[in-house]
Amino acid sequence: MILLRTIKTSWTALLINKARSLLTILGIVIGVAAIILIMAIGQGAQDLILGEIGGLGADTVIVRPGKQPTGPSDSANMLFSDSLKERELDALRKKSNVPTLKSAEPAVLVPATVSYKGETYRPEILGWSADNMSNILDIHIEQGTSFGEREDRQKENVAVIGDKVRTELFDNEDPLGKNIRIKDKNFRVIGVFPPSGQALFVDVDELVLVPPSTALTYLLGSDHYNEIIVQAESSDVVDQTVLDIERTLRDMHDITDPKDDDFFVQTQKELLSMVGTILSVLTAFLASMVAISLVVGGIGVMNIMLVSVSERTREIGLRKAVGATNVDIRRQFLIEAIVLTGIGGVIGTLIGFALSALAAVILSQVLGVAWGISFPVGAALLGIGASAAVGLVFGSYPARKASEKSPIEALRYE
Repeated sequence: MILLRTIKTSWTALLINKARSLLTILGIVIGVAAIILIMAIGQGAQDLILGEIGGLGADTVIVRPGKQPTGPSDSANMLFSDSLKERELDALRKKSNVPTLKSAEPAVLVPATVSYKGETYRPEILGWSADNMSNILDIHIEQGTSFGEREDRQKENVAVIGDKVRTELFDNEDPLGKNIRIKDKNFRVIGVFPPSGQALFVDVDELVLVPPSTALTYLLGSDHYNEIIVQAESSDVVDQTVLDIERTLRDMHDITDPKDDDFFVQTQKELLSMVGTILSVLTAFLASMVAISLVVGGIGVMNIMLVSVSERTREIGLRKAVGATNVDIRRQFLIEAIVLTGIGGVIGTLIGFALSALAAVILSQVLGVAWGISFPVGAALLGIGASAAVGLVFGSYPARKASEKSPIEALRYE
């Protein structure tokens, strides 16, 4: 009963100065809204990226050159490592080396522009089997035909293009059978993908797909792959497939200590775990940086509460004169601070969720991806809890100052 009466008294005091109360919680509202927005966007990004990785299938294994990256410099080294070549691909395809392997296809990235009759466009050019787009990513050719291992082995100059590439280069003209130029080489368009959006970090609509051997020989002048995408016979034998791949490549490269590996193998489970951890840490870091604004808001609360204590000195003296103890006074002002910041936390949470929903819609339109609207319950509890904690911490000093006032001196205060 005493606590309820104290809360009622505190609420009445706050309502007397509505404008001051609103200004006091403004910093808390902004801080909490920013935390909710950052965490909601982070969760949305994580769901989107993990969904893209999950599209690979549980039976997919990716072999990449170089040591497994632990930082940005390692990632750069991976792009220039030449430890995966045609002989490694041929070795992995042998059933005697990897009995549980279903298929192994190389992939290379080609930084270049594409032109047709004076029209130039910079798409994403990838040397990879178009058949794999159907088998692994379930994206099928809408017009024309596909290409696979035969075209790659013969190094044919053929290409399958995305819907946006077709529109940018050919407008309303039928692209099938036409020649596009990539690095002064003619490539015959044999197929067109339907509008598909993002798939495995690649915008299919802006994709030009060519045979990987053709890309290496005629476009890059190189002999090593950026990665080899392997399909196991089933998800149950993925672990055994990984062991066989590692054993085969170590034997070829005369590696006895796994620490000296000049390649690394990733499964879908490992990719999901790694990317999820990175995004979670990044989101938490950004949220903690934004949380500094709560400290600024807390200092504002403390200043306003000190002013309030000074203005209500006679009220404090009167309450003490009729029997209120130091604990009662301290409890009242502390509850006022917690109520203020708690209300700020609730308002900030609602605003943060509204902004995150708006951001999700804008990002979906701008990036052309299915960016989901995320409302992490943990972020809401964190925001409200943190704001109440700010009131408790920064309201303690004003509350103590109020409780220490002498009732006689307080009643004399003008």
